[in-house]
Amino acid sequence: MRLDHLSFAAGPDGLASTAQRIGGLLGKDFVDGGVHPRFGTRNMILPLAGNTYLEIVEVLDHPASDKAPFGQAVRARSALGGGWLGWVVAVDDITVVEQRLGREAVIGSRHRPDGTELRWKQIGVHGLIADPQLPFFIQWDTPAELHPSAEADPSFSLACLEIAGDPHRVSEWLGETVEAPLEDVKVDWAAPNGTPGIVAAQFQTPSGLVRL
Repeated sequence: MRLDHLSFAAGPDGLASTAQRIGGLLGKDFVDGGVHPRFGTRNMILPLAGNTYLEIVEVLDHPASDKAPFGQAVRARSALGGGWLGWVVAVDDITVVEQRLGREAVIGSRHRPDGTELRWKQIGVHGLIADPQLPFFIQWDTPAELHPSAEADPSFSLACLEIAGDPHRVSEWLGETVEAPLEDVKVDWAAPNGTPGIVAAQFQTPSGLVRL
């Protein structure tokens, strides 16, 4: 179990403009990730050191976005002006999570601009919608060399994650201590009685720390 990526919902100016704005702050351009046909969304990504990446995601005018929980979550966050959607934990065997949560994972996929298909299974988006401090889970069905973090510039990394919430609640959701997927990332837990979710993330860049 490890931190796989962070997800940021595009604002009213759209995916490209949001990616350009955040990329400008970080000093690194995002790349086109492609469309998620099953979820009615599309993304742009920034690979990071440590096998993680930052995703900016936008909902499409597509029926799937109204039916798929992930599409619903992105639409709702973008409707609020965009911002942090959540964090995602990668697992080796998602059946363990399926058994604990009592439901089946859904299949996800997207084609990169070069035509390469990425496939995965994910579960737990309903938990994220109900309680945004909770991550959802992903199991990649794609070789490691095709993971979105591949070819990351090692000078760009996630330095700190600021989460409003209760680490004990998150540990219960994970089925193990919250430190397990976040052992390489500093986490500041704040406002346990406030609105839960990611408050900010700090990134190490060649120009120093940048807080988003």
